[in-house]
Amino acid sequence: MMNQNLRPIAAVPVAGTNAVVAPARTSQEIIEARQESQIWTTFALSPCLRANDLKVVVREGKATLTGNVADGVDKDLAKQIALSVDGIKSVDNNIEVPANHMTPAQSEKRTFGEMIDDATITSAVRSKILWSRYADNLSVNVDSTRGQVSLTGTAESAAAKELAGKLATNTQGVRSVANQLTIQSAKTGLASNEGSDFADGWITTKVKSTFMFSTNVSGSDISVSTHDGIVSLGGKVVSGAERAVAIELAGNVRGVKSVNSSSLTM
Repeated sequence: MMNQNLRPIAAVPVAGTNAVVAPARTSQEIIEARQESQIWTTFALSPCLRANDLKVVVREGKATLTGNVADGVDKDLAKQIALSVDGIKSVDNNIEVPANHMTPAQSEKRTFGEMIDDATITSAVRSKILWSRYADNLSVNVDSTRGQVSLTGTAESAAAKELAGKLATNTQGVRSVANQLTIQSAKTGLASNEGSDFADGWITTKVKSTFMFSTNVSGSDISVSTHDGIVSLGGKVVSGAERAVAIELAGNVRGVKSVNSSSLTM
């Protein structure tokens, strides 16, 4: 039995009139709201724009931008972001670049973009630690606030604690690391991977991912292949320091028996 309190979504067309306009307008408003949200979210995620109080309104494929930025480059960036959204045909860029523009002071509450950055950092650090040869010797909680990472929990050796700190420090977006891991036992030396069978494909993927998450290493320029646990690195690096970091990161991934870097040149 039909509920008498429910209203139909669309009005019934009246003879002699055009198709009902209300549902079409509602659909258009939803599209415009999504476009506004997509543009604003991209502004919020952009390190160059997130500190500015920018506003966006979309009507029939035209985005109107308002607010203040520090320079013309940021103003043009905002326009290009809006134009990149599907369905936006033109941009009325009313963003101003005042001569005495001051970036708003950082508030105690993190912005949406900062929270996304911190979540990304936390996930990357956790993943790198989980993939490391010391994973079984670590019980780590990772927290990030505006790029400041804290590690809490336990490590079974000083070497395991040190590696966790290094992996966190060498992660994109990290500004500082507070390594508060406590040593639970006096074990020393490398965690043993004996008795564990790690597929070569898994090792290759984790080495590549570790490079991509890390600073001081151009992961896209380094090729990685694995055979029977032996990782081979190839390509070019810009310095001996980058080469050393790449070798160290690869060697600390679980299941890696050794690293062949003879094809990794400068």
